[in-house]
Parts: sequence; structure tokens; C-alpha cells
Amino acid sequence: MSAEPAWQRLSPRMLLVHPLHEVLRELPLLVAVVVFGSATSNTVWVIAVVWVIAAVGVARWFTTTYRIEPDPEAGRVQLRSGLLRRKMLSVPRNRIRSVETDARLLHRLLGLTVLRVSTGQQAAGDAVFELDAVESSEVPRLRATLLAHTGQPSAAPAPAPPAPATVLARWSPSWLRYSPLSLSGLVMIGAAVGVAYQTGVWAALEDSPLGRSWLEAAERSAAAQTAALIAGLVSAAAVLLAVLRSLVTYGNLVLSRHSGAAGDVLELRYGLLRVREHSYDMRRLRGGTLRRPLLVRLFGGARLDAAMTGVTGEGESSILLPPCPRATAEQVLTGLVGDPVVVTGPLRRHGPAADRRRRTRAMLLPVAAGIGLAVATGFVGLPVWCWPAWAALTIGAALLAADRVRALGHRVDAHWLSARTGSFEQRRYAIATAGIIGWTVRQSWFQRRAGVATLIAATAAGVKAYRVIDVPEAMAWSVAAQASPWVAHSKWTVGQR
Repeated sequence: MSAEPAWQRLSPRMLLVHPLHEVLRELPLLVAVVVFGSATSNTVWVIAVVWVIAAVGVARWFTTTYRIEPDPEAGRVQLRSGLLRRKMLSVPRNRIRSVETDARLLHRLLGLTVLRVSTGQQAAGDAVFELDAVESSEVPRLRATLLAHTGQPSAAPAPAPPAPATVLARWSPSWLRYSPLSLSGLVMIGAAVGVAYQTGVWAALEDSPLGRSWLEAAERSAAAQTAALIAGLVSAAAVLLAVLRSLVTYGNLVLSRHSGAAGDVLELRYGLLRVREHSYDMRRLRGGTLRRPLLVRLFGGARLDAAMTGVTGEGESSILLPPCPRATAEQVLTGLVGDPVVVTGPLRRHGPAADRRRRTRAMLLPVAAGIGLAVATGFVGLPVWCWPAWAALTIGAALLAADRVRALGHRVDAHWLSARTGSFEQRRYAIATAGIIGWTVRQSWFQRRAGVATLIAATAAGVKAYRVIDVPEAMAWSVAAQASPWVAHSKWTVGQR
């Protein structure tokens, strides 16, 4: 019986990282202690707290060890940590779905990397398998070991040189034009507008000649010009911050695919100051989603998310490509699924009932607003801008309804299920039917009256539930049966059809 592998420590250089991180983590406490020490003229407390925080960081190195058992199928990866409360995490190697690396600026200066292991299960903060930090030179070996799915006999001949990686996409500075148009960019701009409002910029605009009369504004516009200049600078700063955030986060992005000892692997690397790397086992890929927020879509952009077991379907962990040209995102997804029709081919429409629901729901607010204005006109005098604003709202709702009608559709065959929906954030996904583990047909009261239903495909990948919205009721189970033949043999389903 072979001896168990020895426990290993993390890099000693982490002794320079963790004390600083602990100080930053406990910064509110440190500020409170500094204020208390200044008020009481007692600086001993400040020095003592800093030393205690730094000692906690140093203690992490002495109390953290890990080991990797050699058998890829039956072996485990184990991590021990904690001083007063000892904790050991143990992960079966055959359950590992992806390996992620993260290197902040200080880590990179010291040649260190944070390595995280994902099994596809949601874990609490203290149950995340994370090695913080290992030497960067050890990362390729650890990644290959953790993702290996076959053993390598010691007497085996020397392996052939690994095939060169195929680059699927590479970051371009032109992608930055989409940064202010994405949700995070709009949030930054909205925050900047809020700051401008709180600082009195809009009040200055209202009190200025511009807010009272265009004629007076021509004569006395100094205050309005100043306020407008401040508002313009704040907005420009928000746009610049959104661009800089995207540049720092996704700069130098490279998405590649290669085959090696760990099998067919998809690798994603991005970041300027903080470099992150994700390694995905292609056997876990179940498709992807093209996300196209309205403003990004108007400028011909799209974002690509992975639908992969072991990867959370929402948030940054699922992103394969940030907002980029639509053709680039579609080309990458086509290469991953192997069928261009699945990604860009025509979709089957859902019929007049589904289209009518799109228009009805979009026009509810303008109709209600129009009725309210008409009733209010009989009792009070309305500002002159109310009706033009209502007209603009009605036109916008009509355009929104038309866009939703045009977007709705689906496509299904024996291998892939595709569907598209939405307007403010239009999504088109492609999901492998082999990964679908269950089907649900759901109808609200309004859907029953309209004769449509929402078909939900359950899978272990991505967001777990992929919806085909407002399918004709008579078509719902036939779509499921076409994608998953076992549905056709369901006694209950046959009876329903």
C-alpha cells in the first residue's frame, strides 16, 4: 500500500501578503482605535491592535497545509486551516469541475497566485477551497493535476509535446466603447448624476436664468454655464471610470482552447493589475448565452456567458467574453457548440397570441398614464409638458413591444435547444439537449386564457433553468419530446397530448 502524500505548506512569501490584507480587512476597527487613541492621547492601543492584526495574518501560514492524493478518480484534495478552530476541507478529485486563479498586484509582485477549486456546488464563504497563496511557477502543474481525469503510470513513455492552444478570442481596445453602455457603466453614470444632484448642480440649474427663461439665459448665463460644466465633467468622469474599470478588469483577455494531460480544456485569462485565470473542462460545457443589453445591442455588441456544470450561471464567474462586437461573441459560441445554425439561425415564431401578449404588457403603462391624465385634466390644470411626455412614453412603449415581438422565438433539434427573448437585455441561449435533466410546463392565469405556456428546461449547468416563453400550449410538450426523446415515452405526457 502506497504511503499517503505529505502535507504541504503555502509559499513563505505569503507572510508578506496576509498581514497587509488583514490590516486592510480590519480597517474600520483600526480607524476606530486610532480615533480612540487620539482622543485619549494613548497610542499604545493603536500599536497593539496593529500587531494583533498582523499576527493573525502571520498565523495563517503556520496553520494552513494542503495535500493532493495521487489517484484522479478515488483521491481527494484536502486543506487544513485555523488555529483556535481547526477546519479541514476535503474535495473528491473526480468532482472538480474548474480551477480558477487570481493574482492581485501585490501577489504578482511577489510571484504568488491564489488558486481556487470549484466542484459546481454552492459553497459558503468558509467552505471555499482556496490556496492563498502558491508560487506562480507551481500553478500550471497544480492545474494539470487537479483537472487530470486519467492516471499517468510511472513507467509510461514520455508524453508527446502538448498541442499549441487555439486562441478563440483576444481582447481589443475597441471593446472599451461598450463599457459605459453596460449595466455597470450605467450604474457609475447614475451614481455620478446622483452626486451632481446632491452637490447642488441641479438646484443651480433651476435657479439660474436657464431655468427661468431662455431670453434671460442669453443675458445672464454664468451660473447655468458653471452648473452645466460641472454636470458635464461629472458625466465625463463617470464614463472615464467605466472605461478604466473595464480596461483594468478585462484588459489582455485571451480565451483559448487546447488539449493536454488534463483533456480538452477551455482557458480564460484577463486583467491588468489583477490577473485572473479560469480553466474549464470542456466535457462540462453545455452551451452558452449571448446577452445583449439594449444600448450595447444598438452599438452592435454582445456578451457571452458559459453554460457549464460547476460554474455559476450569473455574475462574473460565468463570463467568457465581456461586451464585445456581436460577430466575435457569435463566432466563439459557434466554435464551442460546433453548429452555426444553433447560434445565428432563424427561430420559430410563437404565433399571434404570444405577440399579442408582448404588445399588451408593453402598452399597459402608457394606457394607464393616459387615462390618469385625462381624468386629472377635469379637476386641475396640468403642466404643458405632460401630454408631450405621455406621447413620448407611448411611442417608446410601442417600439419596445415591437422589439419584444421580433425577438421572441425558439429552435430545437436532437442536439440543441435555442431560444431568444427580452428587449432591455435580449438573451439568446444554446443548450445541449443531452444536458437537460427535466422539463416543466408552467402557465399563469393570463397564459391559460391566451393559450400559451412557458416551457422550462432544467439542467445542472449555467442558470439551471432555461425558459422558452409563451410557446403555444399545444406545442409545449412536443418541443420537449423533440429535444428529449424520453419525454415522448412518458405516460402522463402522452395522455396530455
